[in-house]
Parts: sequence; C-alpha cells; structure tokens
Amino acid sequence: MKFATDRKRVIGLGSARSGTEHFWTMTLTSVALMVLTPLFVFTFGPLLGQPYDAVIAALGHPLRALIIALMLIVGLHHFRLGIQVVVEDYTGGLTRKGLLIAFSIISYGLMAIGLFAIAKLAF
Repeated sequence: MKFATDRKRVIGLGSARSGTEHFWTMTLTSVALMVLTPLFVFTFGPLLGQPYDAVIAALGHPLRALIIALMLIVGLHHFRLGIQVVVEDYTGGLTRKGLLIAFSIISYGLMAIGLFAIAKLAF
C-alpha cells in the first residue's frame, strides 16, 4: 500500500514556468528563418563558383554582411532552443545539466566566431 499522495508523486515533474516563453521564442525564430533562409540563398547562391576576389568583394557589402549575421544568430539560437528540448526530454540529472551547458557554450561560441569572421570580412 502506497501512502504517497498524488501531489507527492508529481513533485519535480511539474511546469518549468518557462514553457510559453520557450514556445514563442522557438516560433519567432522559425518565422525569422522562413524569411532569412530564402533571402540568404538568393543573395549568396549566385556567388557559388565565382572567383575568390569576387566573393570577398560581395561579402564586404554591409547589407550582405547583415544578412549573414542575422542568419547566423537566428539559426544558432534556434538550434540551441531545439537541442534544449531534445536534451530535456531524453536525459536527466547531471547529464542533462552538462549537456545543456555544453550546447549553450557551443552555440554562443559559434555565434561569436561567426560574427568575428563576418566583421573581419565586411570591414
């Protein structure tokens, strides 16, 4: 016979209190990527197969640098949110915390490296 109440059995399994914010952030990054991806492809697709100097000159344009930067930031933020859901659903305990920290470091690190490279090309 179990003496634990229903409430006691679900302690620790309840709301994380940030589900709505996570949902809306994921939705907004998805919509932003729906706009940015075709813009990115149509802007940089014609550069495929071009000589190195032509590509560097094209990437030096501020609007194109902005498109790359936005695509990088929004894409990696969306990646971090998506991988967070996967890690939270399929891991637990210390492994969960470690993976969440590792993926956050990876995504923000890639953002920083990418933005540095874009700034170096554009300016």
